[in-house]
This record gives sequence, structure tokens and C-alpha cells, in this order.
Amino acid sequence: MITKPDKNKVRKKRHGRVRAKIDGTESRPRLNVFRSNKHIYAQVIDDTKGVTLASASTLDKEINVESAGNVEAAVKVGELVAKRAVEKGINSVVFDRGGYLFHGRIKALADAARENGLQF
Repeated sequence: MITKPDKNKVRKKRHGRVRAKIDGTESRPRLNVFRSNKHIYAQVIDDTKGVTLASASTLDKEINVESAGNVEAAVKVGELVAKRAVEKGINSVVFDRGGYLFHGRIKALADAARENGLQF
């Protein structure tokens, strides 16, 4: 019997390859994105210290959407994480798509973050 590969295992393997090449520094932290079926999360991380500098997700009270698992919600998360990062003086980040394809919700979040002041 032929079994299908586990999508999350494949994504984690792809994410490992991406993470081997990029690293968040103090001057240019990493904007990490995690996407589940119901929610989307974004964090700005300084990997040298191992701290999260700014974060946003569809679970935040400030984000008011009917469905948290769509492109509209991803745009709002992108705007919010960018605003929080710019408030802390972070203008330039390295984008870590988390092993996901740069399409749909991931692309919407990245475009919204760019429009609100983040450069990557």
C-alpha cells in the first residue's frame, strides 16, 4: 500500500533548509510566520538573544474578523506585526515563511507588513 507523505513533516523539512540559511540579528531580526487551519501567527525574533521582539496573531483582541483562517485575517496580522515592530524601532527584517509556499495567506501577510513600514 502506498501512503501519502505527511504534509507537516515535509513542511518542517523544508523549513529546516530555509532556517539553515537565514538568521535573525539584532539589526535585522527574523519575521517568522506560522499558519494553521484556523489561525495565523507572526513573530519578529532576534535569534542572537533568542527573544521575540514583536508578535501578532489572529488570537489578538485588536484583530476583529469573522474567520481567522483566511487572507483578510492574514492582512490584518501583517499590518499589526509591522506596526508593533516599527514602534520598537525595527524597520528591516529577514522574512521566514516557515516552510510554507509564498502564496495565499503567507504572501498577503508579507505584503501587508511591507506596506506598513517593514523592509525585506
